[in-house]
Amino acid sequence: MHWAQSYDPLGNAFLSTIVAAVPVVILLGCIASGRVKAHVAALIGLASAVIIAVGVLGMPASAAAAAVGMGAAYGLRPIGWIVLNIIFLYQLTKEHGAFDQMQAGIGTVSADRRIQLVLIAFSLGAFFEGAAGFGTPVAITGALLIGLGFSPLQASGLSLIANTAPVAFGAMGTPILALQGVTGIDLLTLSKMVGRQVPVFAVAIPFWLIFAYDGWRGVRETWPTLLVAGLSFAIPQFVMSNVHGPYLVDVVAGATSIIAVTAFVRMREGGARGPSTRGPLKPWIPWMLLCAFVFAWGLAPVKKALNAIYAPQIHVPFLDGVVQRVPPVVAAVQAEPAIFSFNILSLTGTAILIAALLGGLVLGYSFRKMASMYGRTLVIVWPSLVTIVAMLAIGYLTRYSGLDAILGLAFARTGVFYPLFGTMLGWLGVALTGSDTASNVLFGSLQKITATQLGLSPVLMAAANSSGGVMGKMIDMQSIVVASTATRWYGHEGKILRFVFVHSLILALLVGVLALLQAYVAPFTAMVPR
Repeated sequence: MHWAQSYDPLGNAFLSTIVAAVPVVILLGCIASGRVKAHVAALIGLASAVIIAVGVLGMPASAAAAAVGMGAAYGLRPIGWIVLNIIFLYQLTKEHGAFDQMQAGIGTVSADRRIQLVLIAFSLGAFFEGAAGFGTPVAITGALLIGLGFSPLQASGLSLIANTAPVAFGAMGTPILALQGVTGIDLLTLSKMVGRQVPVFAVAIPFWLIFAYDGWRGVRETWPTLLVAGLSFAIPQFVMSNVHGPYLVDVVAGATSIIAVTAFVRMREGGARGPSTRGPLKPWIPWMLLCAFVFAWGLAPVKKALNAIYAPQIHVPFLDGVVQRVPPVVAAVQAEPAIFSFNILSLTGTAILIAALLGGLVLGYSFRKMASMYGRTLVIVWPSLVTIVAMLAIGYLTRYSGLDAILGLAFARTGVFYPLFGTMLGWLGVALTGSDTASNVLFGSLQKITATQLGLSPVLMAAANSSGGVMGKMIDMQSIVVASTATRWYGHEGKILRFVFVHSLILALLVGVLALLQAYVAPFTAMVPR
């Protein structure tokens, strides 16, 4: 049985577009209201998408159910598997006190509060965005800055501004994994493209951060350290994203920035300011194991060997080859494949779990204690897992039902300015959902279709959705609430939003300008991988 997608089911392009947008509007509206939790909003959005796909577009109910199931499975594996195990590792180090020892060592590098701000909010925050994501870096850096004497508004707002450049590769590359899942574009190719956009801004963010804190005077007095911080993050971010893939990008770049800034400041200050940062190596061992295992798992020979042991390919019943894309979305009718790979051994989440278990043993945990901690971690992350599963289910359903194609054809009417418009769409998605992953799932396939219709690179526009989205991270209510909670400044979320909004908007527009240049102007066009 075959089912051909319809891109004008109501016989009126305007009405068909309005109906296709309903699930996205419902989802974003629920989240933006502040009254509906993210996982509940995602389930409501999913229900509306199913109703429209089956009731309006005429998608067979069996195919719709299979698309939802495939998306949910992808949400659990590989994305949910990464999130669960990285939070497990974080909880192990937090309860042991190893994490607090790491914080204490980093906070004593310099007595200059501007240096402390860059080292903690930018470098350390980037490390934990790469390792854990999902609000962890803002919570950590906000609390640390409060402890060092920053005001609640400064600690909250500056932590949010700093948490931009690393977001696209956060939580072991989760946003890029999600983007690959809904677009079908090669994972390394997407990683390369995002890695040729966000490092440009990674160099600028330390300068932007100090300007927001201390104006031009602060920038003039600290610019060498700011340059070291930005370059020592941006260069590894570019190299890792273009050579190894999205998994370890921010972990390596963040760690490199921490080391480089610490060494540079010590060299300039001659070790005269602040107590020594020398301390036990043990607190860092779990994170060193994480880097080692995830790096090894990312190597093609290792992945191939693990897949040879166990990696069954599942042709999804009622979906594989059933759905047909038709012109004008594609040049000729083509059946959409639906194959799910259960490659549990080669998944990045498995490498993280092994690192966490070994790290736990180093820290002195018993297997019984770690099992108990894993259970508590499940309790902590289950709302995030439900959200991820529902969001990926929406993403896959919109792709296989053709809802994304209807919206993509509408957005294609923006013409030559679409690179800017598409980038701002990613920014809006993160601002409303609180997640670059969610924004990529919602709009990734749409970006690909619209770019194809306009003769633009689908790789460029898919990546621009993620890169533009990172600038919306500082104004989403989820991040703002995390910041206000970490700094114990409850009830002042509106002040935090006003503090960061202009920064967010200007930076997002700058990403959009870069996307325009990469789309049309040499030599920027050479940055797009072919």
